[in-house]
Amino acid sequence: MEADVTGGFEIGARAKTRCDALGAPPYSEAEGQLTRRFLTAAHGAALDALTRWMLEAGMSVRRDAAANLIGRYEGETPGAKALIIGSHIDSVRNGGRYDGPLGIVLGVDVVEALSRAGRRLPFAIEVVAFGDEEGSRFPASMSCSRAIAGTLDASALDMKDAEGVSVAEALAAFGGDPANIASAARKREDVLAFLEAHIEQGPVLEAEGLALGVVTAIAAQKRLMVRIEGTAGHAGTTPMNLRKDPGPAAAEAMLTLERICRAGTDGLVGTVGRMTALPGAFNVIPGAVEFSMDIRAETSATRDEAVLTIGAEIHAIAAKRGLSATVTLMQALAESPCDPSLMNLLEQALRDLDLPLRRLPSGAGHDAMVMADLCPTAMLFIRCEGGISHNPAEAVTEADCALAAQAMLHFIDKLERRERA
Repeated sequence: MEADVTGGFEIGARAKTRCDALGAPPYSEAEGQLTRRFLTAAHGAALDALTRWMLEAGMSVRRDAAANLIGRYEGETPGAKALIIGSHIDSVRNGGRYDGPLGIVLGVDVVEALSRAGRRLPFAIEVVAFGDEEGSRFPASMSCSRAIAGTLDASALDMKDAEGVSVAEALAAFGGDPANIASAARKREDVLAFLEAHIEQGPVLEAEGLALGVVTAIAAQKRLMVRIEGTAGHAGTTPMNLRKDPGPAAAEAMLTLERICRAGTDGLVGTVGRMTALPGAFNVIPGAVEFSMDIRAETSATRDEAVLTIGAEIHAIAAKRGLSATVTLMQALAESPCDPSLMNLLEQALRDLDLPLRRLPSGAGHDAMVMADLCPTAMLFIRCEGGISHNPAEAVTEADCALAAQAMLHFIDKLERRERA
């Protein structure tokens, strides 16, 4: 039975509107911007709103031990394996409104369309709002999808935020169950596939005049923390030639990261997103400088070679200046190819809508790359204005959201036919 997508534009318009609503307090921690970190009051308020929308769409709703919000639309047979549709509800500081939430609310709207039509499938559909894809509160990211995929290391619960609050403490205060975190893991036999709709976060689709694209793979990435230590001293009384100042060494290290990544292949990129000088006073030579490094490439081999080279050069820079350096791995994610058969189904869905076909890789990390450890995955990219993301200027159109909703419904049609064959 083909999906009735005649109301697709209405669905897409509502999805965009709901994302806009989630972009302000109480769904943000700050006025005038969107900041929604994991296990904060703003996160809780967003889950409450999503819960209402999921219930209205005809789903049963629960939260698991890791604070994932899960809405389930049952299949023809209760307890059937599920197609999971989801993305993340958290944001970076002062981020955009569509990075993550759009994939969730599109999933809710797709389920509501099925529910209104009285249509049940040979599989259930679950819509999941993951809580921690960005890692904007704790040092690592994707702990919620890791919990569902069964790959979360228990040591992740010991990580602390800038205020010294651990994941376990924050999760318990939020109503989660850190002691029973393993219960969030899903069994492979209970999950059919995972589909994530997400803004592209890049300029390719817009440059080519395309609304949607099919993701081929997600880039490999590593997150590292670098600490360069010297000797703190008075800014006015310590001669330049007698200083052991980690600041210039950190600057040299960052330029090294830039140089190596610019000369790299396979889409190699490197970013310093966080830097702290300690003790952090105007008139004190820092005793230590800490900074993050995010290094990504299309293959783990290219990424790892860059990490080794950059790490060796950082140690050499520090030694040359009489300083010490440590480079600590915080997170490693291998490249994650999407499932070829699901990619084909997505392309068939786009063809049904008379849309051009475009395959492209994702340089950004997504929960889909973690879910690939549990089940086959697919990703649908949605054009965003200027390719801008992680920025308040992030923008999508209602028409593109409508096409995404229709494509997801057609994808479900194709998946249903495959499962009944």
